[in-house]
Amino acid sequence: MQHMVYPFTAIVGQERMKRALVLNAIDPRIGGVLIRGERGTAKSTAARALAALLPEIRVVADCRFNCDPDHPEWFCDECRERVADGEELPVTTRRIPLVDLPVSATEDRVVGTLDLEKALQRGERHFDPGVLAAANRGILYVDEVNLLDDHVVDLLLDSAAMGVNVVEREGISFQHPARFILVGTMNPEEGELRPQLLDRFALSVEVRGLSEPADRMAILERHIAFDADPERFRQEWLPAEQKLAQRIEAAREIVDDVRYTRRDLFIIASLTANLGVDGHRADLVILKAARAHAAYEGRDAITERDILLAAELALPHRLKRGPFSEASLEKGELEERLQEALDEYHDQLAMQEASGTTNFSPADEQPDDGSEKKARR
Repeated sequence: MQHMVYPFTAIVGQERMKRALVLNAIDPRIGGVLIRGERGTAKSTAARALAALLPEIRVVADCRFNCDPDHPEWFCDECRERVADGEELPVTTRRIPLVDLPVSATEDRVVGTLDLEKALQRGERHFDPGVLAAANRGILYVDEVNLLDDHVVDLLLDSAAMGVNVVEREGISFQHPARFILVGTMNPEEGELRPQLLDRFALSVEVRGLSEPADRMAILERHIAFDADPERFRQEWLPAEQKLAQRIEAAREIVDDVRYTRRDLFIIASLTANLGVDGHRADLVILKAARAHAAYEGRDAITERDILLAAELALPHRLKRGPFSEASLEKGELEERLQEALDEYHDQLAMQEASGTTNFSPADEQPDDGSEKKARR
């Protein structure tokens, strides 16, 4: 039941984990988060609490896929056909879904199935929705994602990246939106994800039990209070929950308008290049997460601090490391790397000014006012 969900804002510590979840809530196009850590570190609690925290959404009332009535470009095939037939779609509001994916899930269970018998015998296209349909516009939670079949993980990550699920069999196809926040959790002691799959998760966080006695005591006190009277505990934390929900909602409204400069892009690119990060996914993730963080703080342009906080979440699991070493990147090291990128930028600017070339200019310090929107779509 709703009142039994532990409040998100009552979780003690684990600031990086909470930040990663909030940034994905502001912009699900970031691409999800992988939470790695031992048992009992609030991984599943945080995912469920986020779903309970987020505001209700407008949906087509009788649509099996939670289609957004305000965005017909993302309609499922069924809603498209109804509109084409001149039907006015009924609208309602509901809480965002939180869907659990079991470790034993098969491909059909995830993507859904087409009934070929009905198609061949009656000429009817019948689609039985899967987990991706249920999770559209909500949170898809996968506990022990490292124990899931690699092919199924690939399917999840493909859908999370594309925002649509297309099922085709024997020349018959059906598609529906599959735009969700993917939250995977795992205990590294039970096995690792392949590096190719690790890279597909936009953000990653390592969580550990808190070591300060005061923090551990706060966890004890809050859980005792919650277990004794969940409703009273929820009411005590309701103002904090509402404040955070309003900040997320306000950030969603402005995130597409958050600006950046060519200098910001150079810093991000230098950061990933100097750390030897393969591919370019990390660069894009850092930019998206930095813009979401700026929007969360109510600003219309990103800063070096936004880039730093985004990089903390986007880079550790992408760093090359030995077989027995953990992925970690301390804030102090990142700050040093960021300063190196800034120095490199100013060195290049000085060299180009001296030689008369114009790859960089003082105008690069001025925020771009939105061309990035096209790149993010």
